[in-house]
Amino acid sequence: MPGPGDRGTEKQKPKHARRTLLRLIRYLMVYGWAVALFLLCALLSNIGNLLGPNFAGKAIAAASAGAGNVAIPTVIRYGILMLIAYVSSNILSFLVNIGMMRVGRKVARNMRRDVFNKLMEMPVGYFDRHLAGDIISRVSYDIDVVCASLSTDVVQILTSLITVAGSFVMMCIISPPLVLCMAFTIPVSILFTRHMSRKTRPLYRLRSRSYGEMNGFAEEMFTGQKTILAYAREEDICHRFEQINRNAAESYRNADGLGMTMGPTVGMISNIGLSAIGLGGAMLYMRGIVDIGQISSFILYSRKFSGPINEISNIVSEIFSALAAAERVFQLLDEEEEVKDLPDAAPLERAEGNVEVRDVSFGYLPGKPVLKDFRLKAQPGQTIAIVGHTGAGKTTLINLLMRFYDVSDGAVYVDGREVRAYTLRSLRKSYSMVLQDTWVFRGTIFDNIAYGKENATTEEVVAAAKAAHIHNYIMRLPAGYQTVISEDGGNISKGQKQLITIARAMLYDTGMLILDEATSNVDTATERKVQKAMRSLMAGKTCFIIAHRLSTIRNADNILVVDEGNVVEQGTHEDLMARRGAYYRLYQSQFE
Repeated sequence: MPGPGDRGTEKQKPKHARRTLLRLIRYLMVYGWAVALFLLCALLSNIGNLLGPNFAGKAIAAASAGAGNVAIPTVIRYGILMLIAYVSSNILSFLVNIGMMRVGRKVARNMRRDVFNKLMEMPVGYFDRHLAGDIISRVSYDIDVVCASLSTDVVQILTSLITVAGSFVMMCIISPPLVLCMAFTIPVSILFTRHMSRKTRPLYRLRSRSYGEMNGFAEEMFTGQKTILAYAREEDICHRFEQINRNAAESYRNADGLGMTMGPTVGMISNIGLSAIGLGGAMLYMRGIVDIGQISSFILYSRKFSGPINEISNIVSEIFSALAAAERVFQLLDEEEEVKDLPDAAPLERAEGNVEVRDVSFGYLPGKPVLKDFRLKAQPGQTIAIVGHTGAGKTTLINLLMRFYDVSDGAVYVDGREVRAYTLRSLRKSYSMVLQDTWVFRGTIFDNIAYGKENATTEEVVAAAKAAHIHNYIMRLPAGYQTVISEDGGNISKGQKQLITIARAMLYDTGMLILDEATSNVDTATERKVQKAMRSLMAGKTCFIIAHRLSTIRNADNILVVDEGNVVEQGTHEDLMARRGAYYRLYQSQFE
């Protein structure tokens, strides 16, 4: 992964710009009738704008007929028609802008829904590989950029094309010789715009990626703020953010700075064409080929012709920015989803808890195995403890039991059938989990405890809380069980969060239980009480306990000692202590 100082050097062009545009159009076509109506209104608005210069030219021609020959009623009539054309055109344009803004918001809503639903189907490995801030950036910033482009740029480009085509036709009708005066500016503008679009497209892609990296870094640092303060690393973190922020600002400057040169340059080219029209029109007027009214109409049409070209060149940068943002969103939508159920997968109705791991090998990265020929067998109701040094592969085993990842070799069996023979939903609902990394959501304490069981009664929730020794604390709160936990549980301690998750597992009645350092954040006195309560929770269930405190697993039916992905020892506490091997050394290191 490039460091902060290297991020600004990588430039990649969008790989599928055309396909990205087509996918955006498909989102837009969900509201096809509304879009068609707004485009019709835009067409009528442009017709009104195109009629205005014609009426203006005729009014000027009538007014310049000479003293005594001016037809005042004719001038007034054309003036009124011109006013009606422009006013009606502006009203329709206002309606189109309001309508497309609403369509853009609905498209953004649909895209966010699809992205969020996709994230719910993504494997755990995706979140291990991507920063949360980068994912949030795609859900918020990137989709907002797309929404803004759909709301304004799409209609603006289509109406601009209509205006350019209509103005060109009207100029040809008025005076083909004058068209030749500005003919050279058209290809120059087109070639310049095309050249600049090729240069700006990769810069906007880089800008979106830089903002995702900055959001990811900020999210990571805010999450670890206490650690940063504890180690007095504020200056270092600020310096690193300054580098990342500078790269993001430079990416923004490079993209928008280059994009902003397009409008003025195309405008300069158009003004050169306008000068040529003025000079050519004067010469044709002196020869009697055109009159003042025609020249006036032609100049107005030339401005309408060059104006949209200027607008297109200005919004080309915005379009490429939107395409780069949309491409990042679609990359997420195209990511490989979590392993799917096999066509003949059956639900695991009520797991007995017979679990077997046969010769399993697995690694998160190719060529770097974490587990090698791993074997484990658990009978219904047994408690299996897994101990070992950090990085030995203990948590990896839990990931495989839950099918967060699929094994590379070997197989995992539950109740005599390979886990892939069951539906994912039913397999995971057969386990209760209490993890060291506790998770609570914004909501009431009642809802957090009842999270795994629909329609849980108050009596059931209170009983689970009492068993987890959290009931007395809850009752001391002003709102009791209806107390709202803030985002990520910021208003309660880690120990209280862990007790809530233990109560949640106690309420969630399953045949198998996974405990990963389930009491690591509670004090010793509370731990003894909770351990006693958890023994009743574990009764009759197949339990897998990952523990560093070996005192908590002395009563396990089988203890597996894992080292570098292999089971080096297994047996009861007494048997392993008698062997004076790896387990004995671990135990002695804790109680010397």
